[in-house]
Amino acid sequence: MQPYFFPYLGYFSLMKHTDKFILLDEVQFIRHGWIERNRVLKQNGGWLYIHVPIIKNEGRDTLIKNIIIDNSKAWKEKIFSQLASYKKIAPNYFPVIGMLKDVFENDFEDVTSLNKTTLLAVCQHLGLNTDIQVFSQMGLKIEEAREPDEWALNICKEIKEVNEYINPSGGQGFFNKQKYENAGITLKFQKFTITEYNQKREPFETGLSIIDVMMFNSIEQIHEMLDNFELI
Repeated sequence: MQPYFFPYLGYFSLMKHTDKFILLDEVQFIRHGWIERNRVLKQNGGWLYIHVPIIKNEGRDTLIKNIIIDNSKAWKEKIFSQLASYKKIAPNYFPVIGMLKDVFENDFEDVTSLNKTTLLAVCQHLGLNTDIQVFSQMGLKIEEAREPDEWALNICKEIKEVNEYINPSGGQGFFNKQKYENAGITLKFQKFTITEYNQKREPFETGLSIIDVMMFNSIEQIHEMLDNFELI
């Protein structure tokens, strides 16, 4: 999976139910996706983006691993300001903010390093022990990916001990199962179902950042949500 910024619950469900989770950072960066931003509740209804400013890169083919954060902007302070509206309504506001402060005490130059650190912090908070690695730092020599579905295939083949690969169900359309079967790898898709929870207002805003989930739910409740999926 690409390294997302405080992604939604389904990302962590996939992380919980795999042995090795690889952050693919040697592919093209698509601006205004989930690499540098995510969504949280807006004070007066609806949702808003929290985001990490990046230094504009002229090249359209810039890789994720080369995306640099614009630290001339007070982006950390802005995020805390945007999350302040949770203070009056979310039972877990203080522990979640405490976790974020611990993370943001560090300085980050690139988005990949930031996102890996935030993912690890959330995993520690939730008690997840998945092995998380960054592809560009693994030293793998894989075959060139000629099609989008061959990135995962070629990585799995190079790691050797891999015999099963799981992808979110939204990617079914561009995966060729036969390629994986020919390589001795079972390809499965995780169909995750979002569980509604009490956001202390209506209507329920679905698919928000894991930050929102942690604000309103206990660790036990979150694990029940993480298990709400089927493999197809």
